[in-house]
Amino acid sequence: MTEQDLPLPIGHFVTLDNGLRLHFLDEGCGPVVVWLHGSGPGASGFSNFKGNYPAFAAAGFRNLVLDLPGFGRSDKPEDVHYDLDFFVNALSGFLKAVGVRRATLLGNSLGGAIALGLALAEPQRVEKLILMAPGGVEDRDTYFNMIGIQRMVELYNAGPLGIEQMRQVMSLQLFDSSQLDDTLLAERVAVAVHQPRHLFSTMKVANMTERLEELQAPILGFWGTDDHFNPASGALKVLKHAPNARFILLNRCGHWVQVEHRELFNTACLAFLKA
Repeated sequence: MTEQDLPLPIGHFVTLDNGLRLHFLDEGCGPVVVWLHGSGPGASGFSNFKGNYPAFAAAGFRNLVLDLPGFGRSDKPEDVHYDLDFFVNALSGFLKAVGVRRATLLGNSLGGAIALGLALAEPQRVEKLILMAPGGVEDRDTYFNMIGIQRMVELYNAGPLGIEQMRQVMSLQLFDSSQLDDTLLAERVAVAVHQPRHLFSTMKVANMTERLEELQAPILGFWGTDDHFNPASGALKVLKHAPNARFILLNRCGHWVQVEHRELFNTACLAFLKA
C-alpha cells in the first residue's frame, strides 16, 4: 500500500519554508483549534481525534487536525531528529503557512508536549491550551520505564506490525480495550509501515516542568489514572507550576481520555473554549 492509498481521509497539504509537506484536515468555521496527536506506531490526527473534532465544528470552531511530520499523510523524512524542537518548529511553520496568528492548541501526549513547547517559545500565538496526558513534564527515563512505552518500542523494533501486534500496542492505551475496533487498528497499521525506523529512537522531549510558571494561557487538562504511557502524577506538576491551570482526573481511564470518555471530554472542552 502506498501512502496515497492510506485508509485515512485526504484533507489539505501545505509546504513549509524548509520544504516539509504537512497534511491536515480543516473542519468548521470560527475560532481556531489546532489538534496535535500523540506518538506511537501509525498515529495520525484523524485516528486520534475522529470522535471529537466534529463536535467542535458543530459548536462553531474551526478545527485544524494536523498530521505531525513522521505520521499520518505528512512527510516522514529519514534525515532528521524527531526531537521537541523539530516538532515545535514544524508547528510554528504550519501556523504561518496557513495564516493562523493565534489559536487554541489541543494536544495529547507528544502533542501536548509540542503545545507546551510552542506556548513557551511563542506565547503570543496561543489563546488557550487543552492537554491530555501531555509529555514534557518528566525526564526521558521516566517515560521509557512505563510499560506502555516499553511494549510499544519492543513491538515496533521487532518489524512491521500487523493487526494483532498493533492491538497489543493499542490495548495499553485504554483502560477498556474493547473500545478498540479493527478499523482504527487498520488505519494505524497502514501508516506504521511508512514511518522512519529511527523515529522513536530520536524522539527526545525536554522536561519543561520548571518553565511552566511562564505560561499565561489558560490550561484545561485531562489525565487517566490508569495511564501506562505517562504517569498521572504529571497533572500535579502542571497544577503546581502553571499559574492558570485546571485538571480533570479520571479513574478507570488510560492514555486516551478523548476516546474513553468522549462525551465528557467534548463537553468540558467546549465549555472551556466558550468561557
